[in-house]
Amino acid sequence: MAHWVRFEQDGQVQLGLIDGEEIVVHEGDLFAAPRPSGRRYPLHEAKLLPPCQPSKIIALWNNFHQLAAKLEVAIPAEPLYLLKAVSSIAAPGADVYRPASYTERVVYEGELGIVIGCATSNASEREAAEAIFGYTCVNDITAGDIISRDKTFAQWARAKSFDGFGPFGPAITTGLDPIKLHVRTELNGAERQNYPLSDMIFPPALLVSLLSQDMTLLPGDLICCGTSLGGGSMKEPVNTVSVSIEGIGTLTNRFLQ
Repeated sequence: MAHWVRFEQDGQVQLGLIDGEEIVVHEGDLFAAPRPSGRRYPLHEAKLLPPCQPSKIIALWNNFHQLAAKLEVAIPAEPLYLLKAVSSIAAPGADVYRPASYTERVVYEGELGIVIGCATSNASEREAAEAIFGYTCVNDITAGDIISRDKTFAQWARAKSFDGFGPFGPAITTGLDPIKLHVRTELNGAERQNYPLSDMIFPPALLVSLLSQDMTLLPGDLICCGTSLGGGSMKEPVNTVSVSIEGIGTLTNRFLQ
């Protein structure tokens, strides 16, 4: 496995591979064979950035059997998704603030994120598997009470696209099979989610294949695989949320009311 990160050094954006307690700095495009620069940087000194810059974020709904059963909704025949604004992206460790225009319930959702590595359209499942560059951790923050506020129009994109509502990272891990792993989410130190990725209705390769029938996926695009049991409200003045997936790492952010 390899763990790719982006970080800021002296006002410059850098790319690198984590090697123990250091980052091996690379040059070039993450998705076009970047080369080692010969430089190293201490990991503990790095100001981590979102590990890539998606052209779009696709977020799944109802993609886990256990949650579908709890909500008493049917298993979908095709992926149900929305597009989340790229301006919602937040870095690992960043503080996320309650929007001034919204006073109601804000929800955390720990998720697996798929990062696309090459332009992909109308892909078979095998081609889709090859198009997956790697995986990351996502907190798909949601203004839960906006979604059904207007009975004539479900406001999914608005609910999930406020500034800062899309933290992901800390790294993109390649060479990983996530299906046997769990997503674990802690809120203020208490475990709230611990669900198996094997429970996905549309697992990664199938999901990428089906989405590529609808739109061309570009290098760096982020697919949020949906959440399962245990997502919930953030009620304290300061809420620390940590999303962990073995082999990828832990994404931690604070949500401030």
